[in-house]
Amino acid sequence: MELIVLKKEDIAREIAKEIVTLINRKNNACLGLATGSSPIGVYQELIKAYNNKFVSFKNVKTYNLDEYIGLKEDDSQSYHYFMNKNLFEHIDINKENIHIPDGLNSSKCIGTYEQEIAKDGGIDFQILGIGSNGHIAFNEPGTSFSSHIHVVKLKESTIKDNSRFFESIDDVPTSAISMGLQSILNAKRIVLIATGLNKAEAIFRLFTEDENENLPASILKSHPNCTIYADEEAASKLKIGV
Repeated sequence: MELIVLKKEDIAREIAKEIVTLINRKNNACLGLATGSSPIGVYQELIKAYNNKFVSFKNVKTYNLDEYIGLKEDDSQSYHYFMNKNLFEHIDINKENIHIPDGLNSSKCIGTYEQEIAKDGGIDFQILGIGSNGHIAFNEPGTSFSSHIHVVKLKESTIKDNSRFFESIDDVPTSAISMGLQSILNAKRIVLIATGLNKAEAIFRLFTEDENENLPASILKSHPNCTIYADEEAASKLKIGV
């Protein structure tokens, strides 16, 4: 597990550059995508690359990590809506190649989602963020390292973190469907993005604690091809500068 400390905008550029290189080498690459504030800069850079004709997404397959339980796809707080607005509407990806967990039919999704990933050859490149409590996707502290796609009851700290996207904390869903930790670890390449002081404690713990299920992101220590991209604020407790 490698740590690279860069400015926020440089993190987005570096990751997007790697994704574009991958797609131009393998035009049917399978991308694992995340939501929230962390990957938005990457998506903006990918849109720029597409607009400049540096890359085509026509044959690319995408699989998102998670979705809230109970939100319709067109709900402005759903991750379907987020991905459409921040990436898919702006590139030439085929709709049938887009996969996002179904928060209205979680039992069916649990039965088929990872089978679809396997059928597409597995995730070539997985983007992750990290929560203030060390969660990745919606795998909260205490989640088994052997977990696969599952329904999760969200911790209060996660609901509080995500309340900034909602009008009120009472509007934040309390459960979600999420790819499990083992599912994530199966990706061939993983990058995790951490920016801002609110991620500093999680990044400090990630690099100072051993693997343990109370820190879900610590499972990444065992991945052979994982890079943690942090800005100076997120890496501040490690005393590493840009």
